[in-house]
Amino acid sequence: MFGRVQGVGFRNATVTHAKKFPVTGTVANVEDYVEIFVSGDEKSVHAFMERILKGPNMFAKISSHTHEQVPYQDFKQFKQV
Repeated sequence: MFGRVQGVGFRNATVTHAKKFPVTGTVANVEDYVEIFVSGDEKSVHAFMERILKGPNMFAKISSHTHEQVPYQDFKQFKQV
């Protein structure tokens, strides 16, 4: 995710929203963007990402994003790294 996503509580808000969906994964700052890995059934992952793309809080402004499917990772919970 690119935009105003660092220094605005984006990662904490993403973790909070993840708890509302049956998903697991991670959210992390990487250089000048935020990277999210998420696992779950297709419907839950889609709903979670749709919510996050709206901006997890009023301070975050996502200007662009990319997504790709990667090999399955077995996360135990959704956490900030």
